[in-house]
Amino acid sequence: MKIDTLGLQAFIAVAEAGAFGRAAEALHITQTGLTRRLQGLEASLGVRLVERTTRSLALTPIGRDFLPQARRLMSELAAALTEIRESGRARRGEITIACVPTVGVQYLPRIIQQYSARHPGSRIRILDHASFRVAEAVLRREAEFGITLLGAHDPELVSVPLLKDRFVLVCRRDHPLAKKKRLAWRELQPHALIYSGMESGNRQLLDGALGAKGTQLKATYEVQRSSTAVGLVAEGVGVAVVPELAMQKGAYPELRVIPLVDPVVSRSLVLMTRKNAYLTPAAQALYDYFSISSSTRPSLPEGGRTSSR
Repeated sequence: MKIDTLGLQAFIAVAEAGAFGRAAEALHITQTGLTRRLQGLEASLGVRLVERTTRSLALTPIGRDFLPQARRLMSELAAALTEIRESGRARRGEITIACVPTVGVQYLPRIIQQYSARHPGSRIRILDHASFRVAEAVLRREAEFGITLLGAHDPELVSVPLLKDRFVLVCRRDHPLAKKKRLAWRELQPHALIYSGMESGNRQLLDGALGAKGTQLKATYEVQRSSTAVGLVAEGVGVAVVPELAMQKGAYPELRVIPLVDPVVSRSLVLMTRKNAYLTPAAQALYDYFSISSSTRPSLPEGGRTSSR
């Protein structure tokens, strides 16, 4: 049943004013308009709420019983509308985003901290998925927007560039490769290599870039997540090729991060939304923080970095 808010408003005004004329003035409408609104409410309910004659006006027994409920309904509606309006102005609310897992290691926390400092009332839900699942989550409206790898996607999705993230080698400080300032991909061949599995978007990108240069790598171990690869390296299992974003600052002081060259291979990350999608004010504000940050990330120096930087 459709809620007749104008009829409820008219009924409450009549009950409180005790006269149609004063009620119409309070609502800034004509007395004829007020009468029509009240008659419409009574017709939709199928009951008479007000008894009126040429000289008097009174609520029917049903009208007297209904008045507190009508007031409560209008009060709850006003409160709900106020909350929505204030949430929009303050850009706070519940946000769901999707991203590839490595984004959540060091890049995402920095943006979220900046956003939360300005919008402390928001709750952020993060879906960390493989790149193809990020696109699916956005397309299915499971997430308002996503951060994923640049590539072909559904025509209902649109993307804008966010940042570039190059691939590096991670090894222990006691490994023979740890003394290198940079490494060519072919130098990895003699070592136990931990590499992205076939289901990873990183693997497809690496195979394409290295294949174009005639370079082939044989992996000893394959993993789907870079965090798993870093953990294996820390325990001395081997060396790993991972995106630079996978390395959390200070988490593994015993590891070295070495740039890979010949060729330098980077992946492009994008912000993805549905075509013509409307983002909630809270989600739009967070999206804008990512957009602003897109040109602020520095690249690795030629000499490489340690994870304790």
